[in-house]
Amino acid sequence: MEPNKVQSEGGLNVTLTIRLLMHGKEVGSIIGKKGETVKKMREESGARINISEGNCPERIVTITGPTDAIFKAFAMIAYKFEEDIINSMSNSPATSKPPVTLRLVVPASQCGSLIGKGGSKIKEMRESTGAQVQVAGDMLPNSTERAVTISGTPEAIIQCVKQICVVMLESPPKGATIPYRPKPASTPVIFSGGQLIGCIIGRQGTKINEIRQMSGAQIKIANAMEGSSERQITITGTPANISLAQYLINARTERKKKISVETNDMRMYNPRSQLYGMLSHFNSAHNLSLSN
Repeated sequence: MEPNKVQSEGGLNVTLTIRLLMHGKEVGSIIGKKGETVKKMREESGARINISEGNCPERIVTITGPTDAIFKAFAMIAYKFEEDIINSMSNSPATSKPPVTLRLVVPASQCGSLIGKGGSKIKEMRESTGAQVQVAGDMLPNSTERAVTISGTPEAIIQCVKQICVVMLESPPKGATIPYRPKPASTPVIFSGGQLIGCIIGRQGTKINEIRQMSGAQIKIANAMEGSSERQITITGTPANISLAQYLINARTERKKKISVETNDMRMYNPRSQLYGMLSHFNSAHNLSLSN
């Protein structure tokens, strides 16, 4: 967060640069069809909104402009995310609406001022705005920045961002800041077929959607290749997202295998089933009918 210009006339008017960290789905939401949504945000807020390039699971969204323009842009993004949540709930059995969540990227040297002595400042922000604020303990990879997560209603988030901006202006970064630049994540490929792919997908895609939501990873399942029942599963996301998705997929397939083995064991050790199987085999070998 960098202040570029301060004017004292008529109150504080500062040109700021604020960076947000977003997942691919969130970026797609604010870009909109043919870029219409982000174009509207730029025009109505007056802020410059730039989105980092690259095929990465995470992208940096940079918002630059006077304080009023910054807050308008934040409001538009927060309300857009709330709209997305409401739309997603129309096809979900969930009854409680999850909060809107935004992640700021802040130089680590400013995080102490944001937290305050004994956590006093961050506690004050939570109480006065109603938003949940969490400052990550670790720096983002290959950088000197940390993620600050804000959750709540759009109104609470906007008020919280305003307070964070005041703190950041009062306590500029110390020393050089190495900015966080998301890197393309690996995309493991898993092959699965037969009944296993069915247990991963679930009825009408319920299980795979559940895995996507829980892991935060993007998961694509290709159609079966010609002459084979196996299908390719591609997982994209942060290392943590990918690991969790792999774990959830493996857990489902192992459970399916275990159930199949237990079912077969029950058939094998059921005396009636075993006897019937032996009798069927004998009759088949001697070309006899069971009814005789």
